[in-house]
Amino acid sequence: MLTIRVVFPFIPFVQVQSLNAALAVLAAMITPALLISASGTFILSTSTRLGRVVDRARRISDRMEELMAPEAPRLLLEARRAMLTDQLSRLRVRATKLQRSLTALYLAAAMFVLTSVFIGVVAIFQLPVYWLPVVLGVVGACFLLYGSLLLITEARLAVESLKVEMDFLGYFAREHAEHPDRVDAPPA
Repeated sequence: MLTIRVVFPFIPFVQVQSLNAALAVLAAMITPALLISASGTFILSTSTRLGRVVDRARRISDRMEELMAPEAPRLLLEARRAMLTDQLSRLRVRATKLQRSLTALYLAAAMFVLTSVFIGVVAIFQLPVYWLPVVLGVVGACFLLYGSLLLITEARLAVESLKVEMDFLGYFAREHAEHPDRVDAPPA
């Protein structure tokens, strides 16, 4: 039986000289996995936050529809509409930041996967581009940093929005306590 071995001239033969060299390559390839895991955790929590923003926007939208009904309570009607409109605007900004953060985090995860792949490719094929996995790792870290900064600003917006809503609810409760029978005139 004749066995023919085809060797492509553009793919060099893999030469791992020792078990230690092979293990060093594998260890270097696994190291970005920690950053991939961190990115995945960020992605999961950011997706949850985005889902909460969407749910909150839908609840506010439903509340706005209720306030537009002719039988809606009239106490501070315009102030409530203004507060809900403001909240929707704030939610739009938060959703945009979360979407940008998710994009950055997905790109970070992709860069870390590419880093791992190129560590292996450079070692196996002995390519003279040892700098490439380092650059990919640094780019991934920059995306991770950018995504984290966006999450910090989104969290601040969430707290600020909560404070505005709490202030309004305090005002509403005081008005109701001071004027329990008050009914604002219906809109013209």
